[in-house]
Amino acid sequence: MQELPSAWIVKFAPLIKSQGHVLDLACGSGRHAKWLALQGYQVDALDRDPIATSSMQGIDGIRIQQIDLESTEPPNFEHTYDGIIVSRYLHRPLLTRLASILKSGGILIYETFMRGNERYGKPSNPDFLLMPDELLNIYSPLLNVIDFEQGEVLEPKPAMLQRICAKKKIEP
Repeated sequence: MQELPSAWIVKFAPLIKSQGHVLDLACGSGRHAKWLALQGYQVDALDRDPIATSSMQGIDGIRIQQIDLESTEPPNFEHTYDGIIVSRYLHRPLLTRLASILKSGGILIYETFMRGNERYGKPSNPDFLLMPDELLNIYSPLLNVIDFEQGEVLEPKPAMLQRICAKKKIEP
């Protein structure tokens, strides 16, 4: 059964420029990349796992890139993007970098686990759990925050999440 895209991403994706170029970072099996491609976006789907990304082979509008985002060399992003989607992934060294690869007026939609999630299972390692307000503190100086929320969610399964949608200032 195909996993549905996140309600947070579905809610804010329409803010991304129509038919724009979107980065789905740490895309896994591509639930968001596939959905975005169906909406007419051109998607760069990045993940290190070729087996997970194999279900996206041959889908129009998706360009798969195998890349280890956590290698010793920081990734060299080839493009700037109209939108960046990150769901259920945290590698802190990339957080501010994402703001820099957004085009003027580009949209960042980010959601991942936060402290407190350990009571629901994995991830439970503090290295992979955001501190309270962490996304807000990182992105509010860099981008215009459209919406932010954090805390317990019950669907699709109980978890502690932090979510932000933010827009890069339009440069003249």
